[in-house]
Amino acid sequence: MTIKPFLVNPALYDLDKPITDIVGIRKYNSQRFEMEQLTAIVYENIEEQVSVGYKDLTDKEFWVRGHMPDYPLMPGVIMCESAAQLASYFVTKYDLFQGAVMGFAGLEEVKFRGMVRPGDRFVVQASLLKLRRILVTARFMCLVDDNIVCEGVLKGVPLRLT
Repeated sequence: MTIKPFLVNPALYDLDKPITDIVGIRKYNSQRFEMEQLTAIVYENIEEQVSVGYKDLTDKEFWVRGHMPDYPLMPGVIMCESAAQLASYFVTKYDLFQGAVMGFAGLEEVKFRGMVRPGDRFVVQASLLKLRRILVTARFMCLVDDNIVCEGVLKGVPLRLT
């Protein structure tokens, strides 16, 4: 069996030393309250157009009570939302859409490979594949304990929120 390579080598970042916390993420992402799906950013490389962030999951997540009572599992759509928020953070921070934020436009090739539960540190890696004036395409990979739990390709479009 071939082992799939990570988008970003985990040796390049330290999960215990974030470079941006939730306050810094809020400068670029509009999501608040239950919809904030990132806790910190631990790696950014503008030249390679990659970033890594994570969310520390607790038993207080909005989905815990109803998504598999007695055995809470993070919904796949929320995993994908986390990846979209990481890509949006990167695109907005580096002004790659020239004054616009990134809105979620689509998903391709998504695969779910493992369970994500309260207590997990849910790590998201994103790598921009294409950047055009009206569309960004990014590959993403989600990890728990260096195990791939979700991966795919997401698309984003510029949104002007004024």
